[in-house]
Amino acid sequence: MSQHTYCLGDLIVNRMGYGAMRLSGPHVFGPPADTAGALKVLRTAVESGVDHIDTSDFYGPHVTNQLIREALRPYRDGLVIATKIGARRGADSSWLPACSPAELEQAVHDNLRNLGLDKLDVVNLRLMIDPMQPAEGSIEGPLAALAELQRKGLVRHIGLSNVTHAQVAEGRRMCEIVCVQNQYNLAHRNDDALIDELARDGIAYVPFFPLGGFSPLQSSTLSRVAARLGASPNQVALAWLLYRSPNVLLIPGTTSIAHLKENLAAQALDLPGEVLAELDGMAR
Repeated sequence: MSQHTYCLGDLIVNRMGYGAMRLSGPHVFGPPADTAGALKVLRTAVESGVDHIDTSDFYGPHVTNQLIREALRPYRDGLVIATKIGARRGADSSWLPACSPAELEQAVHDNLRNLGLDKLDVVNLRLMIDPMQPAEGSIEGPLAALAELQRKGLVRHIGLSNVTHAQVAEGRRMCEIVCVQNQYNLAHRNDDALIDELARDGIAYVPFFPLGGFSPLQSSTLSRVAARLGASPNQVALAWLLYRSPNVLLIPGTTSIAHLKENLAAQALDLPGEVLAELDGMAR
C-alpha cells in the first residue's frame, strides 16, 4: 500500500472517498432537488479516482442507494461500497433504532436490492443507544446477528459506527472488525487514542462529519492557515485528517462538482510541521 491507500479488510481503497448522505433531500429525507446533478456528482467522483463510497439505505430512505445504482451500475472493478444498518427513519424524518435480528436482516436485504448487489462489501453496525453520540452498552446481540449474515455470505466485512472504545473492544472479541466510523475532525477529537490503537492493528478509522457536519468548522486559526497556504479551510481540514494517521479514510460528502474537486485536491496539500502544530492547537 502507498501512503494514499489503506485497507478495509482485504480491500485496498484510496484514502479519499465520498459520502453519499447529502445526495438525498433536506434532513437526509426524501429525494434530491436535482436528481441529474446527484447522478453527475457520483459519476464524476468515480471518474476522478474515488473507489470508496459510503452510504446507507436509511438515507432517504432508499434514495442514495438507488441513485448509486442508477449512476454507477454495472460497478467498475475495485469500487468498494460501504453501508450502515441499525437505524430506520420515522415518517417525520426522525432517526429510530432498528437493531433486532429481523430488522438487521431486512436492512441488509434492502441495501442489496437498492444497490443491485448480491453481497455487501462493508456493513457498519450503527449503534443507536444514543443517536447523537456514542453511549455505553453491550453490542453483543446486534453484532452477533450481523456476523450471522456475514456467515450466510451476504456481507463481506463488518465495521462499527457511533461506538465507544469499550464497544470496539467487545466487537473485536466477537468477530473481525475492519473499520470504525465515528465523529472526528479538527475540533472534535475524542477518539485520538482509539485512532492510534486501531492504526497499530491495521484497522481503518473513518471519521464522519470531517468538516463539522451540520455545524461546519469555523476557526480563525483554520482560516489563517488556509489563506497562508493558498487553500480553502475545508481543504486544510481534510488534509490535516490525512496527516493525522495513515489509517484515516475520508468520506466527505457534497452535491457540488466544484466542491467535490476541491475536496479531492486536498490529497495533494502539503502541511509543514509548524502548520500541523498550529492546527493541533485548535483542539486545546
